[in-house]
Formats: sequence, structure tokens, C-alpha cells
Amino acid sequence: MITYQTEDIEMPAIRKRETSAWIKAVAETYGKRTGDIAYIFCSDEKILEVNRQYLQHDYYTDIITFDYCEGNRISGDLFISLDTVRTNAEQFGADYNTELYRVIIHGILHLCGINDKGPGEREIMEAAENKALEMWKNF
Repeated sequence: MITYQTEDIEMPAIRKRETSAWIKAVAETYGKRTGDIAYIFCSDEKILEVNRQYLQHDYYTDIITFDYCEGNRISGDLFISLDTVRTNAEQFGADYNTELYRVIIHGILHLCGINDKGPGEREIMEAAENKALEMWKNF
């Protein structure tokens, strides 16, 4: 089950049913099934708190993905800072909703096994994000 929650911020205007179907379709392209996935939309201050408490990182970020995957079933808690999504959209000259959906699927791609920290991995992640965003047009 895919759930959408907020903590200290207003729920973004997303189409939950279509978004969930899209997430499942993207996961299937990687041979994965969706288990329990919780999106927690929050503020910069909340994501900084989570980053410090659980990862010992002292910086803001757009998404933190906690991976609870088992076998080919992806599960996790995905914290998304809507403040940082908005800042990034402005910085990159991107549409806010496009940036939000990029971040939403970014966490799923991590759960599917795609990384973005090592040499050449960022380009692989960006290509996977772009492919998923193309799929979104069908939902």
C-alpha cells in the first residue's frame, strides 16, 4: 500500500490514485512489486531533524529514503521536503510539479536499486528519472 502523509506542512496537490499507479508501473519495469511505501511530505526543518537523528547528516535535502525492501518487494518511508523541492525548482528553472514528481520517483528508484553517489551513477539516476517522468504522461 502506498500512503501519503504530511508533517508540519500542507499536503501537496498530487493525484494520489494516478501517482500510486505510476509508482507501481515504474517499479514493475525494474522487476519489483510495491509493498508498504509511505510518503511523508514535510518542511526543511523536519527533514533536517530526520537527517541529523537517523543519518548523522547536518544538512537540508529534498528526500530521505528509508529502505525496508525484501526480495523483489519494495517498501520504505520517504521523507520529502517540499521547501527544498520548491527551492530546487526555482534554482533549476523547473516547474514545481515536475520537480515534485521527479523527487517522488527518485526515492522509488533508490528502492529499486539505483544509486546516485558513485562515479557515473548520477547520470544513470537522471536517465531513470527522465524515463519515469515520460511514463507519468500516460497516467
